[in-house]
Amino acid sequence: MSIPQFLPGVPVDRVIARLAKAGGKEIESGKFSSPESSAALAVNCFGWFIERPERLPPFPGLAHSGTPEMVDVEFCARFPWRGGRHPWLDAVVQTPTTLIGIESKRFEPFRDAKTVKLSEAYDRPVWGSNMRGFEAMRDRLRSGVEQFAHLDAAQLVKHAFGLVTEGGRRGRAPVLLYLFAEPAKRGDRAIVPEKLQLHRDEIIRFGKAVADDDVRFLACSYREWLGEWGQLDADVAGHAGAVLSVFEP
Repeated sequence: MSIPQFLPGVPVDRVIARLAKAGGKEIESGKFSSPESSAALAVNCFGWFIERPERLPPFPGLAHSGTPEMVDVEFCARFPWRGGRHPWLDAVVQTPTTLIGIESKRFEPFRDAKTVKLSEAYDRPVWGSNMRGFEAMRDRLRSGVEQFAHLDAAQLVKHAFGLVTEGGRRGRAPVLLYLFAEPAKRGDRAIVPEKLQLHRDEIIRFGKAVADDDVRFLACSYREWLGEWGQLDADVAGHAGAVLSVFEP
């Protein structure tokens, strides 16, 4: 399947500028045009709302967070220090009360081997008094006590540390939303339902471990979320249909 770079209504220049600024080199490397591109799914889904943020449908569990005042892609949630690498989220939504950082996954849970790289910099006492769940997860991942086959838990810990910092800067409650695809196959090989369920089980296990922290962790599938758009206006529903037909999430 050949995937077009951008769906109608996505501000192409804005999205390309954001992709160029991020560290993934999605355009230059050709990864963005790959049939498995996770970035292509995320920026096409969220890019449509950059110029119309108030029309973004609410996420499950966040219906009362307020009308979005900003939607963007490739968002850097900076740590409270200069230098080094800071986490890039696939998209961000800001409401009057909430900062929602979105980590989007497509084929990665069923393709890439999960590694844990958490430097000593993450041990700095700068995350606040109510991030003990994420800090404990950091330590258990390092020691190998906690392991995940499909969920990139170390990446989620980094994102949470960036979001708790960025939320404080902006005066918004931080939320980390894990938005995932459940593709039926990869190439000619089926992704068996058992693997899809194991991925969901790992999401639940991670969520329980960090449930009481300042960064609220939520997760839903693209199909679950996009499936609710049909109840909205025709333009939004049409965009959902385009995402589903082109990217088959």
